[in-house]
Amino acid sequence: MVVKVISPATPAGTVLAFDFGTRRIGVAIGETSTGIAHPLATLSDAGDARRFAAIGALVGTWRPVLLVVGLPTHADGSTHAMTERARRFARRLEGRFHLPVALCDERFTTQAASLALQEAGGHDRKAVRDQVAAQLILQAYLDQHRSS
Repeated sequence: MVVKVISPATPAGTVLAFDFGTRRIGVAIGETSTGIAHPLATLSDAGDARRFAAIGALVGTWRPVLLVVGLPTHADGSTHAMTERARRFARRLEGRFHLPVALCDERFTTQAASLALQEAGGHDRKAVRDQVAAQLILQAYLDQHRSS
């Protein structure tokens, strides 16, 4: 997995991360103090209003200081259709929740999540895989922040 973080300085506290998809959004949670990310939820509600309502509930419950969105690109780093959709999603999060949003390169996270689930003896259910992908995105972000 390639980690390239595009972000402001990370404040201390809770961080929510999103593996954005058109059908599902995987969500993970972590703390900057511990540097550990955990899978949290998969949002599969149809329609932006319901998705953003669900995200709003998570933001209200967890009170994050930062949101992280995985930025999908081709293996060589070039952009594709989902790259701009993820950027748009990040801008909408920032505008709606008035929180800083960092973009984190998410190349290969879905494949890494599938492999991790298989190695753990679990099933590669899409909803769980999306949560684990979000966890990998957030863990990469936290690791990068801790080392910089």
